Amino acid sequence: MATYLCPQDGTRAETTSLTWCCPVCSGPWDLDFEVAGRLSLDSLAGRVNSLWRYAEALPLSSPATSLGEGRTPLVPLTRTVSAKLDFLMPTLSFKDRGAVMLAELARRLSPERVVADSSGNAGTAVAAYCARAGLPCTVYVPEGTSPKKTEQIRAHGARLEIVPGDREATALAARAAADSPGTFYASHVFNPYFLHGTKTYVYEMWEDLGGRLPESIAVPVGNGTLLLGAALATAELHAQGLIDERPALIAVQAEAVSPLAAAFHAGTDGLLDESGRTAAPTLAEGIAIPRPPRARQILAAVRESGGTFLTVTEDQIRKAQLDLAARGFYVETTGVACWAAVGDWTDRSVVVPLCGAGLKTGLAP
Repeated sequence: MATYLCPQDGTRAETTSLTWCCPVCSGPWDLDFEVAGRLSLDSLAGRVNSLWRYAEALPLSSPATSLGEGRTPLVPLTRTVSAKLDFLMPTLSFKDRGAVMLAELARRLSPERVVADSSGNAGTAVAAYCARAGLPCTVYVPEGTSPKKTEQIRAHGARLEIVPGDREATALAARAAADSPGTFYASHVFNPYFLHGTKTYVYEMWEDLGGRLPESIAVPVGNGTLLLGAALATAELHAQGLIDERPALIAVQAEAVSPLAAAFHAGTDGLLDESGRTAAPTLAEGIAIPRPPRARQILAAVRESGGTFLTVTEDQIRKAQLDLAARGFYVETTGVACWAAVGDWTDRSVVVPLCGAGLKTGLAP
């Protein structure tokens, strides 16, 4: 049975509790969980056409809150670069992969309320899946969040709390609310069930490529939920003998807000001096995270994979959004960052996620 485990000090907690962080160090939980059995391509035939088809690899089963999430197309863009179209998820972003896990867990725990914080997409996903599960939900977002995202959150029936300041101020406000009795904190950063949802991105890729993975996987990184999910999946597939080598993880940040890239290239295990760091304005609002709580895990995962960090400028983001639109894909500004970074690669195979629909933010000014 899965239990929460603190990667820093080894503290454990039952997943039936509403404890959202380690009570000793206040850090995010990992999940002590083992894949139940070896997957095979043949075993997947005839299964449900959603991410829940990978039942052996998931810490929850028999969901009641599914919206049919997952199984998004993998489409070639160039000879070596392909795109995973996660903007075709039910709430139009990859965050549905993790949000369905959080909502399903919350449904089973029957809290009095659910709270979440987000720059937009995670909030819309949690709001939608809480609506599906019949759970009261409050979503905290920073001022300046895309009006289309806040409109979507309200449409799903969630209470919206707009917090003055940046993404960090929003997280602090939500964590304060999460300490109230009877509250389930649907945190895509602190709760590891979210990561076990995002890892299905790689399982789908493995299935669609006939039991293999590309040489590298590029992902946009703010709080690192997609990257850490990818690291989980590649480790599990490798441990089961289903892939011979783990692909390099290519982490992409906006140059304007790139604390992880700076730490990686400085060779440190954690973030550099954090004093006074705030998020600068960037079109890639979804990854504008100045102090990601899982920084050490993200840096370690990229290094272990043989990958690297890349940054993109605001002009590169603008050009990449228009270039993808000219190819038929209308993607939000955060979601084009990886195409901006690796779209011209020809020396290896790489998959990029198009992880949010352009309708969520519009064209970059």
